Amino acid sequence: MQPRMSMITLGVAELERSIRFYRDGLGFPKMDSPPEVAFFTLNGTWLALYPRELLAADAQVPAQGSGFPGFTIAHNVDSDAQVDEVIGKAVSAGATLVKPGQKVFWGGYSGYFSDPDGFLWEIAHNPLFWVGPRDI
Repeated sequence: MQPRMSMITLGVAELERSIRFYRDGLGFPKMDSPPEVAFFTLNGTWLALYPRELLAADAQVPAQGSGFPGFTIAHNVDSDAQVDEVIGKAVSAGATLVKPGQKVFWGGYSGYFSDPDGFLWEIAHNPLFWVGPRDI
């Protein structure tokens, strides 16, 4: 198996609200898709939005859960200023500010927001990571 992440699918409470957040608020390019799902093209992968109940049923697990789900989605940018810019754009689009951008113990700068369904996004500038596209 080749190590790669092909798609991230988020189970959302209100599909149209989440589409507006990612497409209109964050500017993610939406692909044509059936009405019950939304696909967005990202650099090297895709993001899918699917109703939470239907996604849980497909995986044959309960749809309801609470607390920290044990993962975050990270987006690396080229500077500390871009961290603040992206978080500000997300909050303007309806995200909740969880942690403002700040210097962090590993030598970079990061902050967190949660999308309308509570999924945590870390926006980070890590001077040790290259941000641009590459084939991995």
